[in-house]
Amino acid sequence: MSGPTIGVLALQGDVREHLDALTASGATGVTVRRPSELDAVDGLVIPGGESTTMSNLLSVFDLLEPLRARLKDGLPAYGSCAGMILLATEVLDTRPDAQHLDGLDITVRRNAFGRQVDSFETDLEFAGIDGDAVRAVFIRAPWVERVGDDVEVLAVVPAGPAAGKVVAVRQGVVMATSFHPEVTGDRRVHQQFVNLVRAA
Repeated sequence: MSGPTIGVLALQGDVREHLDALTASGATGVTVRRPSELDAVDGLVIPGGESTTMSNLLSVFDLLEPLRARLKDGLPAYGSCAGMILLATEVLDTRPDAQHLDGLDITVRRNAFGRQVDSFETDLEFAGIDGDAVRAVFIRAPWVERVGDDVEVLAVVPAGPAAGKVVAVRQGVVMATSFHPEVTGDRRVHQQFVNLVRAA
């Protein structure tokens, strides 16, 4: 059985790393930069980067409304870091002109953990992933301040000043993490998303 075709939004961020992780998880990974490429995928990864820049680039590349429409129609999507911000229905501490995709009924706070110098790593218990804890790398990461009734919390920060903060969520076929699983070599978060796309 051939795997699903999953796009990686290739406007900014760790595109190659996500493509590698998807391939290792049994999917066919492709880049998405135009509406015709978006039409051809079974699921989409929105990588990290700078969320306001990415929202502007979505408009420049005529992808904003087509992507909103496909999400509304049930396109499976996974966002990491800035991707989580773009998928949210409400974003705190952002610019007034920033756009978002309304793919997850969550409120997120941009750069909630602080600046680049405050980047850190920790181990997370991640719902649906068995075995060792998931090593999570946070780089100028958001956290989730509110989750809607239909949103499942997948992981929270276990300890430290941010203990209990929500950093991974899922609503139906859309999931997001505050952290960057593509940089650690642990493919289990991507595998969970590929399985989600396959089931959809």
